[in-house]
Amino acid sequence: MRRRKFIQLTSSASVLSLVPSEVFSLLKTIGGPSCPNLGGKKLILIQLAGANDGLNTVVPLNQYDLYANLRPTLKLSNSGSNGIINLDSTLSIEDQVGLHPSLTKFKRLYDNGMLRIIQGVGYPDSNKSHFKSSDLWLSGGDGTSLNFDYQSGWVGRFIENYYTDLLHENFPVGIQLGSGDNSLSFHGEVEHGLSINISNQDVSGFYSVVNGLGGIPPDAIPDSEYGQLVQFLIDLDNSTNIYAEAISSAFDGGSNTVSYPDNELANQLKTVARFISGGLQTKIYLVKLPGFDTHDGQVMANAAHEGFHASLLKKLAEAVEPFITDMNNQGKGDDVLAITFSEFGRKAAENANLGTDHGEVAPMFVFGKSVTPGISGTNINLSEATAANNFQVQTTQHDYRGVFSTVLQDWLGAKNEILDATLYDRTMDSGFANKKIPNLINSTSLVPPFCYNGIPVNPPKTVNTVMVYPNPCSDFISANAPADNPIYTISVISTAGTTINFCKNPQVSAEMTIDIRHLALGFYYLKIETKKGLFSKKIIVRR
Repeated sequence: MRRRKFIQLTSSASVLSLVPSEVFSLLKTIGGPSCPNLGGKKLILIQLAGANDGLNTVVPLNQYDLYANLRPTLKLSNSGSNGIINLDSTLSIEDQVGLHPSLTKFKRLYDNGMLRIIQGVGYPDSNKSHFKSSDLWLSGGDGTSLNFDYQSGWVGRFIENYYTDLLHENFPVGIQLGSGDNSLSFHGEVEHGLSINISNQDVSGFYSVVNGLGGIPPDAIPDSEYGQLVQFLIDLDNSTNIYAEAISSAFDGGSNTVSYPDNELANQLKTVARFISGGLQTKIYLVKLPGFDTHDGQVMANAAHEGFHASLLKKLAEAVEPFITDMNNQGKGDDVLAITFSEFGRKAAENANLGTDHGEVAPMFVFGKSVTPGISGTNINLSEATAANNFQVQTTQHDYRGVFSTVLQDWLGAKNEILDATLYDRTMDSGFANKKIPNLINSTSLVPPFCYNGIPVNPPKTVNTVMVYPNPCSDFISANAPADNPIYTISVISTAGTTINFCKNPQVSAEMTIDIRHLALGFYYLKIETKKGLFSKKIIVRR
């Protein structure tokens, strides 16, 4: 297939060990297990955009009466052919869960030893804005003031620090599918072209590649900020062309061994499987299934097992199960791990519109031959959901960064220093290696501590104390800094790199507010000049 019949590409400008380390060291000394080959491993991130309702996805059977009282019309039946699927009757009663009836293929994966559920995942000071909470999950932040405004993504930082030797190869280290927007997750602190964004997939499997989007580059690049931007775009376009050759070759050489359903997530995973089958060396993929913001119409009236949420979960299960099967059939199953995430959960109590509103914690699913089947954590405590706290379930059992740290270390073999440079937390002294999930990775696939590798290139950043609020914004936006770091200027820059506003701070004070009522709706960047240096922040203007 010719390159111009392939995928439309746009450059993205954007784990507690099962066996103590002493035992591994002893085994190594006496000629025990050697370090595994980690070179072929692939991580698939599945974003459930819109905030999945975890309580109707994984139902706490030991609290079914409380669940039914909180959800008189949304509750799933605990009996019958359309009722909850009992995941594992051998679990203790406090761990008994039922899967949504649309997740029969998840039950099959669990029974075959390839699914683990992580209960009660969230982060401190949960933010219930879709925009901000998504950015926090993608950047590795949380709702506390010190971890609220990271300008890079945790995947980008991991790629920069762990896959340093691959950054300038002829293939993208990361690939994003399923969305025309470039994900913050791949935006590194130094390198910004860390992934390729593949969009406009079609069901038939025919694709097109668009190269040279900027036309013929100029003969001379001016020595200015504009010239730097032009050169950056030219470099990205060149890397896209190089990547396109590797991607097209892998796609042509790859295959699928199973049939996939016709839905947007299945099409993305089908493409990923073909890339992996064809030998593409890309390490991290991000795929996306939107639509989980189920404020209304989540279920059908008088039929809670049907409706919009049921349809989304069916798409998810019917996409993931054939993907895992496909990889196993092709001998790639040991090297593929997939994991779901969503920006937050939903309230325990239903609303008046056959739906649910923004909540906090939710479960995550981890798939593949490398997982230990079972459940991490216990059922969320529904007695916490009261009118006094607006029916939230607030206890977070697992920090999402601990989940990702488990995968990055126990499965990919990253040293603690890499974790600290990837998922740093300015509010604690120790890193997320201390918050890993026990038993997530099975003993066959677990990387022993003496095999951890990688030296971070970019150490954790110092605290950036400039705050920007509100964001999203409509009429005015403010920046606030400590008294010893006064603000000199603020520039508003379009996504095309054009400076729209340049405002000086007449008092050279620690706070400055600017009028943005003249700006059209959309995304912009603030460039803030302070005594201690420059600070940038993406903002959203909406009304």
